[in-house]
Amino acid sequence: MSGAIAVVVVSYQSAATLDECLARLRGAHDVVQIRVVDNASDDGSLGIVQRHALADARVRFIANPDNPGFATACNQGARDSDAPWLAFVNPDLMVEPDTLARLRDLGLPLGDCLLGVEQVDAQGRPDAAVRRRDPDFAAMLRNPAAGARLALAPDPAQPLQEVPALSGALLLMPRALFDRIGGWDAGYRLHAEDLDLCRRARQAGATVAIANRLAVLHVRGVSSRARPFFVEWHKHRGLWRYFRKFEAPRRGLPVRAAVWCAIWAHALVQVPRLLLRR
Repeated sequence: MSGAIAVVVVSYQSAATLDECLARLRGAHDVVQIRVVDNASDDGSLGIVQRHALADARVRFIANPDNPGFATACNQGARDSDAPWLAFVNPDLMVEPDTLARLRDLGLPLGDCLLGVEQVDAQGRPDAAVRRRDPDFAAMLRNPAAGARLALAPDPAQPLQEVPALSGALLLMPRALFDRIGGWDAGYRLHAEDLDLCRRARQAGATVAIANRLAVLHVRGVSSRARPFFVEWHKHRGLWRYFRKFEAPRRGLPVRAAVWCAIWAHALVQVPRLLLRR
């Protein structure tokens, strides 16, 4: 049981990919619990989860009557499981049978760690945003668009590359670390909660790293395509919360005001792009 893994999947309007995601998780090595937390989907997601739960006792679901946000739902799923390793997996992410077990094996000698993997699209193209730096608010003041870019380049020479932060689409960590840092910050609704989790893990002395030789298919953005303005609002709201939590106490009022303006200036710049997409 010491290497057993509990997987938490948070779903919202994810019917297009959820069935395959769960089928793959049920076939994954050393996964002993699968907890699906659904945030009030009305697209048939819950029926998909129910079918998997009837077929496999490892699968249980929590049906929220509303959408309390990604971080809150992650915490719900974690509390409903007890395996010593926790994996948080997006419903649009497709693991291979050995992905999570191999990632856990890389983490075992590290002790406290928060680990991720390479993510690729259907054409095999890697997601540049998997490896992330902390938000650079000084750069954001100089250029809001440049300062909001967080992607870091991969280092192929490092099988396990330490980075400041990881994409929350797939994260694996010991439960003991999750409990010690208090889980996800439920004050975030959508976006930046993964940056927050990684920073608090580092502050607790954990290694944050990506396994460069492990890759999963990520069918990005299935649940957010119909709500681009909602997503952008909460993305920038989350960035402001992150700044207030980690950086604002060290900054004077003029800097705090300038960062607020830079964050929302960047949000406004996205509006024409979103309107054209619609």
